[in-house]
Amino acid sequence: MPRRDGRRPDELRPIAIEVGAAPYAEGSALISCGNTRVLCAASLEESVPGWLRGKGRGWVTAEYALLPRATHTRNRRERNGAGGRTQEIQRLIGRALRAAVDLSALGERLITVDCDVLQADGGTRTASITGGYVALALACSHLVAQGQLPHTPLLRGVAAVSAGIVGGELLLDLDYDEDSSADMDCNLVMTDSGAFVEIQGTAEGEPVPRARLDALIDLATAGIGQLLTAQNDALERAIAQS
Repeated sequence: MPRRDGRRPDELRPIAIEVGAAPYAEGSALISCGNTRVLCAASLEESVPGWLRGKGRGWVTAEYALLPRATHTRNRRERNGAGGRTQEIQRLIGRALRAAVDLSALGERLITVDCDVLQADGGTRTASITGGYVALALACSHLVAQGQLPHTPLLRGVAAVSAGIVGGELLLDLDYDEDSSADMDCNLVMTDSGAFVEIQGTAEGEPVPRARLDALIDLATAGIGQLLTAQNDALERAIAQS
């Protein structure tokens, strides 16, 4: 059965990745997944957190924010520090992006990837990971281009997507309405070799049999393959523009 936006059950929302969207950052990308839009900017610092000093390793971390009018009604800014949901999301993004990098090859440097949601319609954390990787890759290329590193510290590609069971049907890349009515929803983070970085999944009602979960993972795996291709295309465009 076609979905509200006309997609097939196994179809991603339209994906667009604009590189260099924040030109002052060492790497940046504006990613659109349907009506979800996230600006990802990677910033370099020649220092590391205190607990890493002198160890010859770098660090990659992330910050996430939902801008006040990213949703239908205004959200208050988190002026007193990140709330619990925000902390959980930015930790997920950081873990996912660190899986892409050889931290020893990065040296004692910090890369912070800021993910600001301009418009939210489901899948903001997965879009942040997918777009954040492009920003991270561009920041690593900047280090090589500036002669600060002999080669990129990137080890592998990383992307993420949501999938769920809605009305008994397996669906890829849930929008907000689908996510809010899902019997089960998952966020999956994978590398370009097909290895898993993280799976987050919850059954909202009845427990889900193993076979259904396996089918959901297979659905997400195919979608992540398409996202990895979109990332590579965006990075090739960045090379052509430089």
